[in-house]
Amino acid sequence: MALKQHKDDQVRYDQQVDNSRQYVLPFVEQTKPIGKGMNVMEIGTGEGGVLVPFMEKGAFCVGVDLNPIRIDLANKFFAKEVAEGKIEFLYKNVYDEDFLQRFKGFFDVIILKDAIEHIPEQEKFIPYLRNFLKEGGQIFFGFPPWYMPFGGHQQIADHKLGMMPWYHILPKPLYRGMLKMIGENEGVIKELMEIYDTRISIERFERIVRNSGYKFLNKQHYLINPIYKYKFGWQPRKQSKLISAIPFFRNFVTTCVYYTIG
Repeated sequence: MALKQHKDDQVRYDQQVDNSRQYVLPFVEQTKPIGKGMNVMEIGTGEGGVLVPFMEKGAFCVGVDLNPIRIDLANKFFAKEVAEGKIEFLYKNVYDEDFLQRFKGFFDVIILKDAIEHIPEQEKFIPYLRNFLKEGGQIFFGFPPWYMPFGGHQQIADHKLGMMPWYHILPKPLYRGMLKMIGENEGVIKELMEIYDTRISIERFERIVRNSGYKFLNKQHYLINPIYKYKFGWQPRKQSKLISAIPFFRNFVTTCVYYTIG
């Protein structure tokens, strides 16, 4: 069945804030200390919780999302800070010309936390992000590799059998058929099929980054995703360097990867 944070806005927001404060911000600051006068954007911001620690350190933050409901929620959570000009939330497509012109060369850091696996045409999208970076700017990616046990995001399913591990890597017709067979609702099936179409592995991500002319600045693979502390009560655990060095196999036992590129 779907986890609580998938249906409770406040719980989801609180988890975003805590996860970012404990894991995302410290990882980013290993290569890019955050402070006043800096600009930070999160793409796929949702309720905006990931941006809180960056805003607290004095950065001006922009959260952008294609879901107007979640942008409305973010504006409610941050009503005071929005009014004070500390943060801004936009229901906008980053490919829009007016968005590009406003923010071209504007950001010190761009954050994509659990977002890149939902975005189509990653080969086009990742190099496009360079348009928004200042000189010396960096991009953070945190995502679950497709082949990991829950890489299909099947935990959003309403039916408890939908949370079985690895069945999302079946051929698409079989995967869809299985979801229909267990009675999953059509809205969830549609979302899971969209994730199937935009799936991304560690190897494919790294290949796109290299082909786009970026450099890898920092990397951390996790055996147990830090966000699982909230979802399942499991303590985060870094992946072993040996496993992280084994192409393809590492995807099956690595539940999350963090990268900064620039």
